[in-house]
Amino acid sequence: MAIQEYAGSIVLEVDGKEVEVIDLSVSTKTGRKLVKTMNKTGRAKGFARGIAEYELSATVAIPLSGDLDWAGIEGAKLTVYPLSPGGARESYLDCFSLEVGEKYDTDNEAKRDIKLQSLRKVAE
Repeated sequence: MAIQEYAGSIVLEVDGKEVEVIDLSVSTKTGRKLVKTMNKTGRAKGFARGIAEYELSATVAIPLSGDLDWAGIEGAKLTVYPLSPGGARESYLDCFSLEVGEKYDTDNEAKRDIKLQSLRKVAE
């Protein structure tokens, strides 16, 4: 029986520039909605297709120099790919920032929390 390898660490690029990411979460809302109808069964019977939404939440290290203007991001391309070779690349296109925050604590480095919205997702 062969040992299965799983995805591990990732690399995050913003418009081709590598970012030191600590944590990344991607949430996809499919856009599908339940359609309730009045019928004798008393239950819904289907759904309607809608518009998909992609929300990204990233925590990045704050460099002393050369930090991105996270609050000013509009129309950016964010690419996520595995650190190990052979994994698929996923890009989120037309990204714009929604929220930017800073976090400091005594046990670790200073961090920046960013929430972004993307209009499209593509596999490369």
